[in-house]
Amino acid sequence: MSTVLIIFFVLAAITLSTAFLTIYSKNPIHSAIYLVLCFFSIAGHYMLLNAQFLAIVHIIVYSGAIMILFLFTIMLMNLNKEDEVHKPRITRLGAITFFIVMCAILITVFINSKPVADASDPTGEDFQSIKVLGKVLLDGENGYMVPFEFASVLLLVAMIGAVLLSKKEKLEK
Repeated sequence: MSTVLIIFFVLAAITLSTAFLTIYSKNPIHSAIYLVLCFFSIAGHYMLLNAQFLAIVHIIVYSGAIMILFLFTIMLMNLNKEDEVHKPRITRLGAITFFIVMCAILITVFINSKPVADASDPTGEDFQSIKVLGKVLLDGENGYMVPFEFASVLLLVAMIGAVLLSKKEKLEK
């Protein structure tokens, strides 16, 4: 096996295990840490695809900004063991079963899929440069300016919602 394939399988194992631990962990802070590790392993996948710019942006945006937002939300919500509703074992068993079935389905799909490397039309243009990426993403005619704006509004609404959910109601006296 080639070195790239070995690195891919190691990163895939790290990604799947940390994603599972993110969901399965009882402590929300541990879940956030597992999610950061999952984000870093996904950035490693981007590096294997020779998408260095995307990997760095992924680390900065998700592992940096979004996870800090998640941690502040978790801390503002003040989650305690006393307040948490005890989940029955059947729910955990169902989550594990669902995870195993989804992994089996994904592995079957990947084994039966065919590569599409021949479908690309090489133009010789470097899409890794920031100038070309900016033109492709934010061009007025066929760019992605509107989805970028929708994403920013969605993140703003999520942040406001998290603050409102964490705000404690004052008791009237």
